[in-house]
Amino acid sequence: MKIISYNVNGIRAALNKGFIDWLKSADPDVICLQEIKAMQEQVDVKLFEEAGYPYHYWFSAQKKGYSGVAILCKTKPNHVEYGTGIASMDFEGRNLRVDYDDVSVMSLYLPSGTNDLRLQHKFDYMDMFQVYINDLKTKIPNLIILGDYNICHEEIDIHNPKGLSNVSGFLPVERQWIGNFIDFGFIDSFRHFNNEPDHYTWWSYRANSRERNKGWRLDYALVNAPLQEKLKRSVILSDAVHSDHCPILLEIEN
Repeated sequence: MKIISYNVNGIRAALNKGFIDWLKSADPDVICLQEIKAMQEQVDVKLFEEAGYPYHYWFSAQKKGYSGVAILCKTKPNHVEYGTGIASMDFEGRNLRVDYDDVSVMSLYLPSGTNDLRLQHKFDYMDMFQVYINDLKTKIPNLIILGDYNICHEEIDIHNPKGLSNVSGFLPVERQWIGNFIDFGFIDSFRHFNNEPDHYTWWSYRANSRERNKGWRLDYALVNAPLQEKLKRSVILSDAVHSDHCPILLEIEN
């Protein structure tokens, strides 16, 4: 089973940059999208259906043109869960899950902390999300949470750890949270296979950051521990250029 996660920074913009041709070539069984910035009715969904994804699910933010997640599937899931049921988490469209017989796949878009108000919202979301997932894992042990966590975990995950240590996304409290989240029973699938530096999933549009590989690893495929023996591959697809993020790929036996 091949699963991709991609913060597209606007699905309509990505479509104008050749996203469908790339999707056909990448050929995942499931693709989780974040920051779609659109309602379903604003997108020509026939493009996805014609590309081989007849089952597509959308959980958009209440605010138009903002946030939102989606999942495209080749095979119909047994169940689709929209949001978490927690209003303060769900109004921005940040969680969507599809359940299959052997695995459940969640698309996550964790808030960024662009100012003090948003940073506090991010902290509140992180706390509530931890409690929500702790309970969910007792019901769904074969859980994979893919998406944009908006946090770099270790110094190896960011190009300038000293200079960016006071910037949201690499604050000590954020790093501690994602470390604890992983330690509570998840596997960072990319680091399970690759401990080399200079692998990132997001680059600023400024100062030729992508060309100079001055990036951050913000996107993760976290796999609940019971699935460890099924892990086959986890890589960053840095050649895809439809967004300021690039996609990540996870392959598991299924």
